[in-house]
Amino acid sequence: MAHLFISAAHKSSGKTTISIGLTAALSQSGHRIQTFKKGPDYIDPMWLGQASHRPCFNLDFYTMSEAEILQKFHHHMSTADIGLIEGNKGLYDGLDLDGSNSNAALATLLEAPVVLVLDSRGMTRGIAPLVLGYQQFDKNINIRGVILNQVGGNRHESKLRAILEHYTDVKVIGAVHKDPQLNIDERHLGLIPSNEEKLAQQQIDRLADCIKNQVDLDKIVSMANTASEKTERDSTQPNISSNKIASVKIGIFQDHAFGFYYPDDLLAMETAGAELIRINSLTDSRLPEVDGLFIGGGFPETQMKSLADNQSLLQNVKEAIESGLPVYAECGGLMYLSRSITWNNEKYPMANVIQGDIVMHPTPKGRGYIILEETDNHPWREHAGHNTIKAHEFHYSELTNLQQDYQFAYRVRRGTGVDGHHDGIIYKNLLANYGHLRNSQSNPWVERFIIFINHHKQLTNGSAQPMLAP
Repeated sequence: MAHLFISAAHKSSGKTTISIGLTAALSQSGHRIQTFKKGPDYIDPMWLGQASHRPCFNLDFYTMSEAEILQKFHHHMSTADIGLIEGNKGLYDGLDLDGSNSNAALATLLEAPVVLVLDSRGMTRGIAPLVLGYQQFDKNINIRGVILNQVGGNRHESKLRAILEHYTDVKVIGAVHKDPQLNIDERHLGLIPSNEEKLAQQQIDRLADCIKNQVDLDKIVSMANTASEKTERDSTQPNISSNKIASVKIGIFQDHAFGFYYPDDLLAMETAGAELIRINSLTDSRLPEVDGLFIGGGFPETQMKSLADNQSLLQNVKEAIESGLPVYAECGGLMYLSRSITWNNEKYPMANVIQGDIVMHPTPKGRGYIILEETDNHPWREHAGHNTIKAHEFHYSELTNLQQDYQFAYRVRRGTGVDGHHDGIIYKNLLANYGHLRNSQSNPWVERFIIFINHHKQLTNGSAQPMLAP
């Protein structure tokens, strides 16, 4: 099973643009490429998914067990020719001193050969000890080649190649020269999500052409084919996908304002019996006939005028929630359901379900991995209790002027949440939090949400008893 791991010496080395270009170039060459992204990121996977024409899946030690990572990896690789895993930050970066959740640890778990992307700006002879140090730091890591990035020209490339050939045994498999046209505009959360970038496909094609001209794709394929098959033989782990639970219709906001969803969570919903009905918050005037609603994260502040102009949908959503429609909202969804959003000295009204105002800040208000502890108020009674949930948050917004004494579904043990102590605002059948949940064996939120939706549906039809408190 051919696969390889794309990493870097440090953050902002250009490995994402290289990974996107590699994915697109290999895909255009006729290979079925399955991409994966280490960590909880939403944006890079959007680009990788568009480049490969199939969803990109996250592999994250913090929210998943090693068994789940292996199961998910091999499940999605079963229909692919080559797997490409993009790391986050640097090869050896991670949360723990021992590197147990680092990129290197994931490459080891998947027994993947590593291609190191090196930002070579201002470097000549110093590149050799950098590569040698990365090789020696952990000899279990199989660094098979490097791609030089931001190369200053042909002369600079020749010097770097000669230095690496003389001092190391690592192969240079590509040298990407500086080119402003290859940059993907950045914003406060990283790369602009591809669902919002109108020229995304043109940029992907441009990156593919660059990679074809400056990277040896045959060597990339050859390296991928050196990946060990031992992982495949050992990956007899249980499938974590939900079994069919109930036939329900779930509306999901997917447009330029909202797009942060884990593809495997959506697949788990469909496996559990949900029909997902896409809703455009910018153009749809009313909700379709649904049993529940899921509003994920995104950048609603960039579309706040258009969101505010669509008053008919804002009012319809408010009426549906007031009538008891089960709704789950994360981050951007919470912002949409607030009273207003203020950004860049402009303020626009939102759905006015949550009696508070969103204010955008120039620096993050909540960022990174979080730990949530459920309270007895959690509305999804199935498996409810004092469960500890590992999740993540990343928001520049703050919920201010909260004018109602809300109950909360979570106590924040690590992180920020709504107020530094709580997350998960509960209002009728709405649960809205800054934390982004990941469906897993330890946190089967998809199953719980669908059970909650179905129970409400049965209650509405007069065919169920109220759910028991935990």
